[in-house]
Amino acid sequence: MCVGCRTLCGVGKGCAVWTCPLRNRLERRYGQRHLHFITCSCYRRRPLLGTPRKRDALLKILDQVRTRYKFLLVGYVVMPEHIHLLISEPKTGTPSTVLQVLKQRVSRALRRKTRRRRNPNQLRLWQDATGEASPSLWQRRFYDFNVWSKKKRIEKLHYMHMNPVKRGLVTDPKLWLWSSYRFYQYGERSICTPDPQPKW
Repeated sequence: MCVGCRTLCGVGKGCAVWTCPLRNRLERRYGQRHLHFITCSCYRRRPLLGTPRKRDALLKILDQVRTRYKFLLVGYVVMPEHIHLLISEPKTGTPSTVLQVLKQRVSRALRRKTRRRRNPNQLRLWQDATGEASPSLWQRRFYDFNVWSKKKRIEKLHYMHMNPVKRGLVTDPKLWLWSSYRFYQYGERSICTPDPQPKW
């Protein structure tokens, strides 16, 4: 049976497992009580989140979206040109809904702040270092990987926390303020403090 882009898995009547088939064989699997490791890139992987102010704004909005859609935020990292999130399925909507709302709100907030502070000597918000303007902040799609075990959860958290080090942005993950590393290492609260880990 099909309802819009949602298809029942066919395992049995009343099955709550939903898949969203997309072009290029990308399929989103919801309703299995898995965590979701999400990667979302800025338009053409440009460093459009390249300032602390923009990364802070994204984290504040992520915290608001988490409260509204009622999902667990297990981990995150905000890089200059992409973000990684490790989230549970929301009580309201799906991870796709969460990403759509997050991307829209971040785009609006950053555009609004840029208009208020507009200085003719500054680059436009959606320009990269070469001065080329971007039509939007985000790529249209995002990557979603279902995380079904404790081993995979730890692997994805480690990957996220080491991302700034591998990219040469910092020498130690504790120095990158826009990730959940300090929460796990030191119990430190932040703009967007992660939720306690699920017990599996």
